[in-house]
Amino acid sequence: MTIIAAIEDFRVAARRRLPRFLFDYADGGAQSEQTMNRNISDLAEITVRQRVLQDVAEIDLSARWFGDRVPLPVALGPIGIGGMFRRRGEVQAARASASRGIPFTLSTVSICSMTEVRASVPDARLWFQLYVIRDRGFMRDLIAIAKEQGAQALVFTVDMPIPGIRYRDPRSGMSGPHGPARRFVQALGKPGWAWDVGLRGRPHQLGNLVPVLGKDSGMEDYIGWLARNFDPAIRWNDLEWLREAWDGPLIIKGILDPADARDAADYGAQGIVVSNHGGRQLDGAPSVARALPAIADAVGDRLTLFADGGVRSGLDVVRMLALGARGVLLGRAWLWALAAQGEAGVDRMVSMLAQEMRVVMTLAGCNSVAALDRTILATSPSVRFRGVTL
Repeated sequence: MTIIAAIEDFRVAARRRLPRFLFDYADGGAQSEQTMNRNISDLAEITVRQRVLQDVAEIDLSARWFGDRVPLPVALGPIGIGGMFRRRGEVQAARASASRGIPFTLSTVSICSMTEVRASVPDARLWFQLYVIRDRGFMRDLIAIAKEQGAQALVFTVDMPIPGIRYRDPRSGMSGPHGPARRFVQALGKPGWAWDVGLRGRPHQLGNLVPVLGKDSGMEDYIGWLARNFDPAIRWNDLEWLREAWDGPLIIKGILDPADARDAADYGAQGIVVSNHGGRQLDGAPSVARALPAIADAVGDRLTLFADGGVRSGLDVVRMLALGARGVLLGRAWLWALAAQGEAGVDRMVSMLAQEMRVVMTLAGCNSVAALDRTILATSPSVRFRGVTL
């Protein structure tokens, strides 16, 4: 039995419970996984000033995004096929996030559809993540459903015009010609998962894609479908039709360069997510901690800046906010908690993050999330962090 004291413990528990193809799909990154690992190691190098006698009896963890106040500056970010990690997993995660008052972002390639999530969790603060799909008509249909289901923001992911090269997927059986047979054998070795998800968690379909794919919306060729249907021809000008179809907050996810951040602001985005897709796309791209300060300097006063990548604790959330983000999207953190303990695990993970943030901010002498900036960092402004001046 794994004792859960930190988010890494959820990962250990999830590994014991999941078939290898699922664990490696979530745990892995592109090629040699250097960027994925640097997301964690570069963030860990950011040091915080410890301050004393600052009157920190009251700590305010809330933030304001797009005119609404959230009790914690985190949202559950989009995870593909989350429903394969626990029975109807996106519904469980949405329910946990709703109980904490934070947004839940449903992926285009989720197992549970927007309609199912909204029907199951009427009070969810639902965001919808939209990929760039070749069929623009279907994209408009998804946007229409998102509006119908009361999605509060559209998270448009732009860093996946083609899936990255992920060595773990063919090795584990997630992809490749013999994948289905290998996945079946692996499932037999994990009876808890096989009963909860394999049998009781059906249908194993990409719920949002059923209207266009019908019987072909299953998991048999998930990776192949991504490669065939994502569109590398997308350009900044294409955002104009997206803005016509969606009139709510638009968040562009997958920004690593200040020039792209400025373009996102120029084309009317209300927010951006500084992200390298969890290190799953271009191995050798900069870590989020490395890219974030320059982007915050370029556009931090023009839109709401989020960060996503390598966050494994409340201390990491504080670090991201100090580097210039106004909010953090969680990915693997909530997925491990879901796989390990379902809805209760996600709720527990969010509670742990909040408590860790409260302790860090108290010891740093900072009373509110709004006051977190680079002045709380121990690194001198004249010192460069891997080429970026803090």
